[in-house]
Amino acid sequence: MASRFILALTLGAALCVPALAAEPAAPEKGPDVPPQLAPKPDWVQPPGEAPRSGRDRLYNLDTLFEALKIAPDNESARAIEQRIWALWIVSGSDTCNLLMGRVKAAIEQKDFEVAIKLLDAVIELKPNYTEAWNRRATVYYLQKDYGHALSDIREVLAREPRHFGALSGLGLILQEIGDEKHALEAYRRALAINPHLENVDEAVKNLREKVEGRDI
Repeated sequence: MASRFILALTLGAALCVPALAAEPAAPEKGPDVPPQLAPKPDWVQPPGEAPRSGRDRLYNLDTLFEALKIAPDNESARAIEQRIWALWIVSGSDTCNLLMGRVKAAIEQKDFEVAIKLLDAVIELKPNYTEAWNRRATVYYLQKDYGHALSDIREVLAREPRHFGALSGLGLILQEIGDEKHALEAYRRALAINPHLENVDEAVKNLREKVEGRDI
């Protein structure tokens, strides 16, 4: 009951405000597979090696997002995505950069408690550093602490409403807890920003049929 109350408060705010180790593989969807076990996309994460952001400061995020919407193919879209991530990842603080490096190592070692403590410190130092909130949401998701993950997603979207990574994570969590209608809405918002999210596109196709029915 308490978790549903937290979800109701957080979900409403997250949807109204203008990344992840993979889960164990879900079984292929078939006639005997419950809807909640149908395949889902992964949480969209920054690339392993995003390009340096120095030159990209000549471009503002608005320009990059407009380019992303009209990218002619997936290869072009991936290049623009990386430039967006490069700007998002920059903290502007050597201390935060050091801590975020340790966060990455802790996540790789599945030491999620340490990762959370490090991210708490980063957020305390730079509360407007959006990627720290997004990374902590990811870690909470890995711990299946959906209430805290949704709360951090709300913080991400309050700072960057176009964060397609956080929106895909929101859809993923909502799909896992069985709220397919709002999951579909979150995925669609992510695709409106970045039409080249292939796994998210597939999730929208699957959910659209379930939520809205087959086309006549």
